[in-house]
Amino acid sequence: MRKKVLLILALIGFVLLLTGCGDINADITAESEGFWDSYFVYPLSWVIIRAANFFNGSYGLAIVVVTVVIRSLLVPLNVKQLKSSKAMQEIQPELQAIREKYSSKDAQTQQKLQQETMKLFQENKVNPMAGCLPMLVQMPILIGFYHAIMRTPGLDDGSFLWFELSEPDPFYILPLVAASATFLQQKLTMAGTNTTQNAAMPQMTMMLYMMPLMIGVMSMFFPAALSLYWVVGNVFMVLQTIFIRKPFQFQQKAGGQG
Repeated sequence: MRKKVLLILALIGFVLLLTGCGDINADITAESEGFWDSYFVYPLSWVIIRAANFFNGSYGLAIVVVTVVIRSLLVPLNVKQLKSSKAMQEIQPELQAIREKYSSKDAQTQQKLQQETMKLFQENKVNPMAGCLPMLVQMPILIGFYHAIMRTPGLDDGSFLWFELSEPDPFYILPLVAASATFLQQKLTMAGTNTTQNAAMPQMTMMLYMMPLMIGVMSMFFPAALSLYWVVGNVFMVLQTIFIRKPFQFQQKAGGQG
């Protein structure tokens, strides 16, 4: 778990380093320089512009469609992450028993703990780091899409439904929907873990409320184009989580009956 947390922190630091090389207020064009702008932001901006042209200049509809397409392409990675999470959950009782058996902090006991833990992983074909792979791939893409939305020329002049894309939603509908969808998605994710795990990780409960609050507040002040992206992305994730979990729940029931 510690290695997993360190890997995630290293990834976040790396992505922040990349994004720091680009000016969020500067338009993204084919002439934009730098690895981040050239290989992440500009290609996504190009897709948004082409989609907007296809939909008669509607950048709002382009953001909706491109968000759904990107999220759809990432579904296989999310399925892999869910499988890894389920596998880890199934061996939690055995893993906890090993930790209790080798609870002493001396070097010899800790070495034995690591050996028994690795043996358990190998016997059950579980890779504790496998759940990080989807995040490794998704984070640069999603942050790059955020930059593309903020920096695509022409998007500032667009409007969609009742709001201007370059201005915050005047009726606060998008912030409310974005926060609600984020909360529901977090709730569904926590529903996939058992009560003991949730109690042992209070940070999960904190994130359940902090993430929706952060998304909601930012959506109140950020351009509606970004709020629209959050709404579509989070609603997609809610539906994806529901539909992906059903086969696993069916397998668990079938296994229990057998």
